[in-house]
Formats: sequence, structure tokens, C-alpha cells
Amino acid sequence: MKKFTLLFSAVLLCSQVKAQDSLTIRKMYDEALVNGQCYDNLHYLCKNIGQRISGSANAQKAVDWSKKLMDGYGFDKVYLQEVMVPHWVRGAKEEAAIIDGKTRIPVPIVALGMSIATPKSGITANVIEVKSIKELEGLGENVVKGKIVFFNRAFDPRFIETGAAYGNAGDQRFMGPAVAAKLGAVGAIVRSLTEIIDDYPHTGATLATSASKIIPAAAISTKAANKLSAMLKLRKFPAAKFYFKQNCELLPDVKSYNVIGEITGSENPNKFITVGGHLDSWDLAEGAHDDGTGVMQSVEVLRIFKTIGYRPKNSVRAVLFMNEENGHKGGTKYAELAAQNKEQHIAAIETDEGGFTPRGFSFADVSKDFIKKVNDNFKSILEPYDVDKLTIGGAGTDIEPMKEALPGVVLIGFRPDSQRYFDLHHTAKDVFENVNKRELELGAAGMAALIYLIDQHGL
Repeated sequence: MKKFTLLFSAVLLCSQVKAQDSLTIRKMYDEALVNGQCYDNLHYLCKNIGQRISGSANAQKAVDWSKKLMDGYGFDKVYLQEVMVPHWVRGAKEEAAIIDGKTRIPVPIVALGMSIATPKSGITANVIEVKSIKELEGLGENVVKGKIVFFNRAFDPRFIETGAAYGNAGDQRFMGPAVAAKLGAVGAIVRSLTEIIDDYPHTGATLATSASKIIPAAAISTKAANKLSAMLKLRKFPAAKFYFKQNCELLPDVKSYNVIGEITGSENPNKFITVGGHLDSWDLAEGAHDDGTGVMQSVEVLRIFKTIGYRPKNSVRAVLFMNEENGHKGGTKYAELAAQNKEQHIAAIETDEGGFTPRGFSFADVSKDFIKKVNDNFKSILEPYDVDKLTIGGAGTDIEPMKEALPGVVLIGFRPDSQRYFDLHHTAKDVFENVNKRELELGAAGMAALIYLIDQHGL
């Protein structure tokens, strides 16, 4: 009888705890969906500040404004964390053309981040098309020297998660130009990393240097890439040539900042759960989905906690990292200082896949037993909000340095629906008008819910 009574009491207590969890999470969603502020904050960030490439005046404006925003919300601590970042400048208008005999067909390109300029007159040369770095290396210096290398491996549409397609194609942008330089190429152009076929080229960082030579590198739109590929196949003798001109420049590093807001834990003030994204963006547009949505959702998590009167047991931080796009210096500096200060981090969530409809979270470098436990504990509570897909997977570039610097931290990636993200990613289309208010608010509430559950029950 005594054992039965204890068992009944335990079941009753568990039921009461789940009921309280459900009630608190419902309050969080109500606050986000009725009174949410991340959409309006994103509007200000995009329209009043705009592009925020590291080292730029706009990046500093974003630092100043976001600190003021969190100060205004009355978080327990708001501060700046100094970090030196690259200062790469795109320069004047870029141009390119396919040259077929006497015919010049203009096509859209954008310089890849961290690339160098072409000569003032541009570069004109014969083109070698390849689908992989391995294929390029197999051609050898005798074939490649003096040519423009055209990397034309398309997104594989068979991946359901489009981030996997991006990862599968991404080496040609990041590593390809450096390999081409080593083999004597005079320039490199890379098919934009997207499945959509249009005339919007996608920029992104490249390792444009090799030990012996640096060459200009640019991204070409997918529509133009298909056109160039078709002409190369059609015109073997004489081969079609390519011309491009860009005026980018890498200036000395400048001082910038991570921006951090914190609600201090009531029981464990020296234990931390972080949520964050990157404040910098590429310079082609407003950086709305990449990653304005992420940083504004992160601030919103803390605002929701404060507004509904939830005082976490552990300290919760919103971290707006600087320089994710072309150097990762902000994430590295945060992890370095956290280790120096002997901070204990329980979990870190990164939101850097756009502000689309939330689906769930992925947990990096965990076991099957761990993910089963997470699902057993949290799935049923998150399921009513359609944010209950809890899987093993990646987390995020900004929080990755914590893995070695802060033993025991669990790295988590926020996973919204991925199908539209790479239509906009790193392009001139990444503007506020392409963000849906309700999707954005649902994502902020979903992250608040998971952080609440971790804070209450651990991992």
C-alpha cells in the first residue's frame, strides 16, 4: 500500500509539473502572437539601418541600436563584447559578360566575400567548366593556367532538407577559387548556391588565396550559369570567353562588438543558456532572413520572459554575434571569454536559418539515447505548437567554438522550414518584405518554450 501511495504521488506530481509547463508555454505563445515586437524591431533594423557587413558604419549602427533596444527592455545586464573583425568592401558596380565571337551577352555576377579586385580593365579569358574540385585538380596546371575556372555544380534537388544541398555544393565556393589559383587560373566564377533558377547571384565568403597566388572570384546567377554552360558545349571551336570586372578591397581589421543581453538566474546565476544569431549581414540587401530574424527572435525570447514574469533558474543570454559571414570572429571571441571567465554553459541555441515556420530543433554531437530522452521529456509539450521535431543534427557557426572551449555545453540549432531560405540567401532579395510576421513570432515563442523546458528540467 505504501509503495502504491508513493507511486501515485509521483504520477500526480509529474502531471502537475506538465500542467504548469503547458500553462507557462501557452502564456509565452500568447505574448508572442498578440503583443510580439520582433517583427517591428526587424523592420527598424532592415529599413533604418540596412545591410550590416562587418567593419562597416552600418554594422556599428546596428550594435548601438540593438544595445539601446535591450537596455530599453530592462534586462538585468546589457553589454558589449569587443572583437576585431575583417573589413571587406565590395566597391563600385560589378559587371560580366559571355563573349561569343563579337557578341557580348551581359550576365549578373557579384564578387565573393573576401575576394580581390580584377585589374581595372577586368579579366577576359577562355573558360573551363568543372563540376567539382576533384575534377579541376585532375585537369592539372597545363590545362588550367591562364583560364577562368567556372564551377558549375548545381544544388541536388533530392535533399529534403535544403541545408544539406547547400553543404553538398558549398565547397566549390569556399575552396574552389583557392585551388584554381594554385593551378594558375586567372579568375574563378561559381554557380550561385541555390536551387532556384533566376538572375539573382548569391554572394558568400571564399578562401580566395593560395600560398602562391590570389585571384578574383565571383558568383554568377543560376540562369546565367546555365546559359554559359550551354554556350560552352555549343561552341567548342572557337570557345566562348568570359569577361568580368570587380573592385573589392580588403581593408585592415576594425573594432566591433558582440551585443549581449541577460536575465540573471534566480538559483544558478553562473550557469547560462544562450540564444543568438549574427548581427552582421552581407551587403547586397537588408540581411532580413540572414540573420536579422535570428537576432530579433533572440531578443524577443528575453522580452517574453520578462513580460510574463518568468524568472529563470539559470541565467539566459541573448547573444548578437558579429562577423559570422566572413570570419566567425564574434563566436570565437564569445567562447574564448566564457572559458576565461570559467562560465558554465548548459546549452546554446543558434537561429540562423531564416524566420520561416518553425519545425523543431537539432542537437549536435549527441547520442541516440540522449535524443530519445529529449523527446521523451519535451516532445509532447511542444507538439501542440508544431515545434516538436527534435533530432540529431547541426547547430550553428557562431556557437560551434563553444564545443571545445566550454565542456558539457549542448549545442542546438533552431530548425524552421528550409524550402525557401536558399532562394533568398546572400542575395539582393533578402529584404524585410520577404519575412512573414506570424512565422517570425512563432519561431521566437518556440525558442522561448525550449529554453524554459531546459531551464526547468535540464538536459
